[in-house]
Amino acid sequence: MADPTPVLDDLRTESHELDQVVSALSPDGWTRPTPAPGWTVAHQIAHLAWTDHSALLAVMDEDGFRALGEQALAAPHTFVDEGAEEGASAPPGELLGRWRQGRALLDRALRDAPPGARFPWYGPPMSAASLATARLMETWAHGLDVVDALGVPRPAPTGRLRHIARIGVRARDYAYFVRGLTAPGEEFRVELVSPADPSETWTYGPANAAQRVTGPALDFCLLVTQRAHRADLAVRAEGADADRWLDIAQAFAGPPGAGRPPGGTGAGSPPAGTAR
Repeated sequence: MADPTPVLDDLRTESHELDQVVSALSPDGWTRPTPAPGWTVAHQIAHLAWTDHSALLAVMDEDGFRALGEQALAAPHTFVDEGAEEGASAPPGELLGRWRQGRALLDRALRDAPPGARFPWYGPPMSAASLATARLMETWAHGLDVVDALGVPRPAPTGRLRHIARIGVRARDYAYFVRGLTAPGEEFRVELVSPADPSETWTYGPANAAQRVTGPALDFCLLVTQRAHRADLAVRAEGADADRWLDIAQAFAGPPGAGRPPGGTGAGSPPAGTAR
């Protein structure tokens, strides 16, 4: 039973760092277009606030979340965009306050959740630790889009990426499922070089697995959040099934996204529940 405290602490830090970027923006900065077509900086923050609210419903109001899920099923390819559009129409100060309040409420709800509890989500049900990891993954991914839009340097990768790498590995079979494909029967070995210490490798799966994926942890996280095309990353596969996985990998719930084109930013948009 995973203690959610470490990932919740990392989510709080990740959110605070992005908050510092957007809280200093002029009104024009909020309207800056990001790599996701049709989404401004305001859309990115509105989506984070919207998904925090969805997660809070999942933890505190299962009936409310079920109703939200029914709306998503009724419009799977527009539901996320509609939520982001609605939030982005608010004045920047109001939107920022909404995001701050929502993430604080979710932080408290997840810290207070009973040990072993599982909550509904747009994909499989999640524990408090897994739900916090999903929020960290999204905050990091959307934060990259924000800083790219603003033309400021991307923050140096940290050990917080370990959470995102882990959820990316654990979501392997889900990536096949949402595409109507059969997942391989055997586990892969995944070996990722830590961004903070090149002598440290994060490993997942059996050491004697016939197929494996290797590369920098940063590149793997960019891949599974669909923030860069595989061709632009130093992630390598050994084995036909592992190679196929790298073409479809996603760490987020909901239908598959089109990803980013090689050599650029442009985007596809994975719908309900996670990283556009």
